[in-house]
Amino acid sequence: MNYGLRVEGPWCPERGHRFDAHLPLIDPYAVAVTGTTDRPAMDVDLLGEQPYPVRSARALAADNGFDWQGDAFPRLPWSEILIYETHIRGLTIQPSSGVAHRGSYLGLIEKIPYLRALGITAIELMPVQEFYEFEIYRTGKPLRNYWGYNPVALFAPKASYASTDSLDAALTEFKMMVRELHRAGLEVILDVVFNHTAEAGEHGPTFSFRGLDNSIYYLLAPGTGRYIDYTGCGNTLNCNHPIVRSLIMDCLRQWVSSFHVDGFRFDLASILGRDTEGRLLANPPLLEQIAEDPLLRHTKLIAEAWDLGGAFQVGHFPGRRWAELNSSFRDDVRRFWRGDPGMTGAFATRLCGSSDLYQSNQESPVNSINFVTCHDGFTLNDLVSHARKHNEGNGEDNRDGITENYSENSGAEGHTEDDAIESMRLRQIKNFFVTLLVSRGVPMLLGGDEFRRTQRGNNNAYCQDNEISWYDWRLAQHNGGLQLFVSRLVAFRKAHSVLRAETFYSDHEIAWFGINGCPPEWHGRENRIGCMIREGFGESSAALCLLFNAGPRPCRFVLPAAPRGKWLVAIDTAQTSPDDTPDRGCERTAVGEAILIERSSVILAC
Repeated sequence: MNYGLRVEGPWCPERGHRFDAHLPLIDPYAVAVTGTTDRPAMDVDLLGEQPYPVRSARALAADNGFDWQGDAFPRLPWSEILIYETHIRGLTIQPSSGVAHRGSYLGLIEKIPYLRALGITAIELMPVQEFYEFEIYRTGKPLRNYWGYNPVALFAPKASYASTDSLDAALTEFKMMVRELHRAGLEVILDVVFNHTAEAGEHGPTFSFRGLDNSIYYLLAPGTGRYIDYTGCGNTLNCNHPIVRSLIMDCLRQWVSSFHVDGFRFDLASILGRDTEGRLLANPPLLEQIAEDPLLRHTKLIAEAWDLGGAFQVGHFPGRRWAELNSSFRDDVRRFWRGDPGMTGAFATRLCGSSDLYQSNQESPVNSINFVTCHDGFTLNDLVSHARKHNEGNGEDNRDGITENYSENSGAEGHTEDDAIESMRLRQIKNFFVTLLVSRGVPMLLGGDEFRRTQRGNNNAYCQDNEISWYDWRLAQHNGGLQLFVSRLVAFRKAHSVLRAETFYSDHEIAWFGINGCPPEWHGRENRIGCMIREGFGESSAALCLLFNAGPRPCRFVLPAAPRGKWLVAIDTAQTSPDDTPDRGCERTAVGEAILIERSSVILAC
């Protein structure tokens, strides 16, 4: 059974009121919705406004019960978390995925053995809150909103990600997915959108909030009633209004208590810290309530600590419980490996957990979510294959998406058959993985990077529900050596707890040096740096030696004396698979010095 709400009230947009008793509205607390995938027709608003999309979205009366079969939250410490960011549909919709339930919650279940073999401990799902798919007309036809940052029902799992059209399928299958991920020891983190809705700007469709009480749910300009847009999506939710704040808290509690979710990544989280007039608050009540709520006390909280209204709070997002997407890690690491002069000091800081951002606030390295790529931007393959973005298919004349990506193509734009260029690109990909997985903090991988998934240079594929965004699992077969490298590198991180510690390095633990064994040139033109990390407190304790050469020429590192035994080459990005991560007992010995070719990294262990 489907149902809707009707609300009577004045139509006075300049005062913020947009009531229309003719329109059926979605219950904001609905746990199931239908009609969000219907292609809209265009009609004229009943009150004489501009044309708006006519939609058939309705709330459903659904059974929210489920047999969890003793499911338990893994509750892994941050030091054990390795995040894999992916899209439910895109992960398995391509026939090459080899799953029986393509593009669905059940399809993800079928990929659990793959995730476990890779070493993943947490999966971060791009939006699964019910969203509206057809609102983009720029190319003359409606493009599908693929990413899902366009919510209409915050409490409801996306119906089209279920394998069947039955009434309760999304509820049941989502819970099955969480249950099976938990059985495999994996946590589930949801990318949630509380900063805006699919009702968009002045002439967007009315689904729910606008018709319930527009002046309460959205930030509006005084005197005109126009929407304040800090999100780039036409509207901004009034998150610190008591009613909206209660809605968000109830929603988070529902995803934890009813769906057993382990954590949340908050899209444009700075919006949640703005008051009812849009000003950033020093102590935002909503952020404090989320952090201190008893039901959410074990829930992982990740902030995208910025918005499009000018807020950028990386390193000082309110509250110590919040981890943050560290865009400084992304940018500094990309620039180091691209060879931008003077990046050695910044690179070392990122490797050590970004103390410049977190230590003064009495936070720790695990407040930093380290990443090189995510859904918003190039894939890792495209980062080393394209010097510029290629978003023409989005219908915005390639104006959308970030222009400065700190990327390079090694001499050819896009696909090439040149073996030398391909060798360089693969080496750079491995360098990025090494940097990410030996850095203190919480690493996040973009799904498919481990087998060189490509979006053909599109760095903003939000409306590309097609082969541009879908995972092509044939690449996993073709790039099996890279997959093996990543899985062994993950295992190396897990085997060396010093890389995962939740504290910043002490002077005893880490010592930096340049290629000649002397102190490094922190701001020199050549990005070449080495360090020795002690794994214990005794003089003969085990140690690691990390060597990085982002320069255009080979270099020779003078090695520090091994605290015990001899240095063994555990990882060498210049080697081909499987010699880039040799089996235990098959490692080469490094005595006195190590020669690194251009754009390569080596890890020694003793």
